[in-house]
Amino acid sequence: MDLAALADFNLVATHGGFGRAARAVGRPKATLSRKVAELEQGLGVRLIERGGRSLRLTEEGRTLHERSAGLMAELAEAGEAVASRAPTPRGRLRISAPIVFAHVLLARIGASFALAYPQVELEIVAQDRVIDPVEEGYDLVIRINPSPDDRLVGRRILNDERLVVAAPGVVPPPASSGSDAAVPVAAVMFAATPPGTVWHMRDKEGAQSTLLPRTILKLSSLMMVREAVLAGVGAALLPRLLVAGDIAAGRLACWGCEDAAPVEIWALYSSRRLLSAKVRAFLDTLIEAVAEH
Repeated sequence: MDLAALADFNLVATHGGFGRAARAVGRPKATLSRKVAELEQGLGVRLIERGGRSLRLTEEGRTLHERSAGLMAELAEAGEAVASRAPTPRGRLRISAPIVFAHVLLARIGASFALAYPQVELEIVAQDRVIDPVEEGYDLVIRINPSPDDRLVGRRILNDERLVVAAPGVVPPPASSGSDAAVPVAAVMFAATPPGTVWHMRDKEGAQSTLLPRTILKLSSLMMVREAVLAGVGAALLPRLLVAGDIAAGRLACWGCEDAAPVEIWALYSSRRLLSAKVRAFLDTLIEAVAEH
């Protein structure tokens, strides 16, 4: 039996379709289909019913998947154990990261890593949705304030905070007078912000105030919100990571920071897998670059 074809069959069965499996591992759908067909021809049985919208295993397919999936996983773990001891990182490395973090930091970090480790094929996907790294074939995921998940382990790489910022020409609200009343401000809002949101702000002297954002413009990307604020449309609540350079250069004024717990950014990987040399090398590069930033 062709073990490579068997591995491809189990990959398709686990992900529930040729397309999902192909996207998870970055291989052509046609290649996976051909390998499964070769396995079926070699065994002389049909393993997958084709033609339906969703994948359906035949009785023989279910039996083979149930009896071989665990064995193939053990073989993969054995290979990862050997690879984790390899002195030179190599192979494909897929990373998922939030859009802002990816644009602000990861492009430069990825370039440095690629130059240092040319035998690693690095792929960074910028996306704000929460993905399943095992099901979707990612080696490392960057998450903001991640929920506890016993399937993932990793390191906290950065504490951030959100700042109320505006262009220098926008008049800031009056200083807090001790009143609990919210002060209305013209605002550029991130589309995912829940309705009725108020901003609890603390200025550099520690004085607290509550701002009531009056939406002038609503945008679906924090990068777009930043551009609108730079143009003077209104104030916005944005990550320090995104606007620290603008504040330092005088392009934006910081009215204060959000009066809330720090935002934690974590790098996570599957607890089911040993930490490979390529992931370890990228984590080291990432942590060093973040510390310098």
